Amino acid sequence: MPFLPETVDGLPNLSGSDGLIDHVIAEARGGAALLDSSPFEWDRIRSACAVALHMHQPLVPAGGGDLRTAPLIGNLQFMLEHPHVGDNHDAPAFLGCYARMGEIVPGLLEEGLEPRVMLDYSGTLFLGLRIQGAHETIDLLRRITLEPRYRRAVEWLGASWGHAVAPSTPPADFRLHVRAWQHHFAALFGLEALARVRGFSPAEMALPNHPDVAYEFVRTLRDCGYEWVLVQEHTVEDPATGRPPQRPHVPHRLVCRSSSGATASIVALVKTQGSDGKLVAQMQPWYEARSLERTTLGGRSMPPLVTQISDGENGGVMMNEFPPKYVEVVRAATRSDVPLVNGSEYLDHLRSVGVTDTDLPVLQPLYQGRIWSRMQPGDGPARLAAVIAELHAEDSRFHVEGGSWTGDRSWVRSYASVLGPMEAASARFHEHVASTGLAPDEPRYRAALHALLASQTSCYRYWGEGAWTDYGRELCRRVHVALGQET
Repeated sequence: MPFLPETVDGLPNLSGSDGLIDHVIAEARGGAALLDSSPFEWDRIRSACAVALHMHQPLVPAGGGDLRTAPLIGNLQFMLEHPHVGDNHDAPAFLGCYARMGEIVPGLLEEGLEPRVMLDYSGTLFLGLRIQGAHETIDLLRRITLEPRYRRAVEWLGASWGHAVAPSTPPADFRLHVRAWQHHFAALFGLEALARVRGFSPAEMALPNHPDVAYEFVRTLRDCGYEWVLVQEHTVEDPATGRPPQRPHVPHRLVCRSSSGATASIVALVKTQGSDGKLVAQMQPWYEARSLERTTLGGRSMPPLVTQISDGENGGVMMNEFPPKYVEVVRAATRSDVPLVNGSEYLDHLRSVGVTDTDLPVLQPLYQGRIWSRMQPGDGPARLAAVIAELHAEDSRFHVEGGSWTGDRSWVRSYASVLGPMEAASARFHEHVASTGLAPDEPRYRAALHALLASQTSCYRYWGEGAWTDYGRELCRRVHVALGQET
């Protein structure tokens, strides 16, 4: 099956092939091909563990001295070119981290072992690696993605192209990020490989909890062909109790209802605990899985699953301790009753024994129980806004800014200096497209989209004021320039 072109008119291919992508994904859904090559005797598996590595670098307008004219480059390239600034000396180690699973996984399989890993790379990282000429890294990733003997070991997770956090990104823009990542991935790894991407990993594990934004988030994932999503355990609640999930080691069904009365749902694998690279670097989830016993779901016996994701490069433990510990655990887990598995592989097994989506316990985003106790889906956005205002007035801790890997991180408060320009650029983009009929395969659309998505990376908010905010505002300016409205 073919690849999409990687560049069009000198820009990354991020739009224009939605119909082809939808067709390829739809054709691939509905089977359980992963089980055909699975070596596991599922009836004797007591429990299982799934780990994912998240990798990201933003694009920065730092390829020259003048911010307004500097080419966009990957932040990793900037780090390599300025090794004496801050922690930039870590750049060579980061580059090694982006490539190393392409070396570790084949080596373990050649030993007759059964490694498993899920990979989540942002589109801006992919592009930055290509811009800086790190073609060997992409080639190693292609090897473990495309060669059939490695496919059962490596599962790619979908992502938002620019590492945009869903709660504070306009839903229409978030959909553009999801689509752009699919285009970019199909250009790098092919349409057949894209059709095997079934799970989604939200940037910063950020889940919207505003009912209308959460509904659009899930609807976008389903419309784009995704079957399941990773969620952080403290960003969701049991609709019946308002408490965190009581069975975090079984799959759930994330159900999101809007103020207009619409409902969207998707299977969710629950990532337990907070964000700490040590958990994955030291393969703690596997040791946790060893303490569990088989359970039941829908009246059927099944192994519970401990799921964890971590940055794949940040921190000394991840850079240095993860490779030997991962190899050690793969050797111990292979042919044991607590294997490493990947998310889709695990879900395929459950479906093969008759577990259906209706058997899964239900979750909803955090705090929505308090909202629905005062209104009904269908009461409309005006009533929703009033209820949110009432609840916040009664309890300052109540919010609809979403949840992420850390309970005290807001992706909205204190970021007006960059969110304002982002919102203006987004509004201008959509107004121009609607008024002119600008098509996704036209050069001006591609140029504006590229700048818009690059501007919405979480990095421009996370670090607050300073160079990062300047970068974000400059990229927003370039959206207006691309649309013919200089600012």
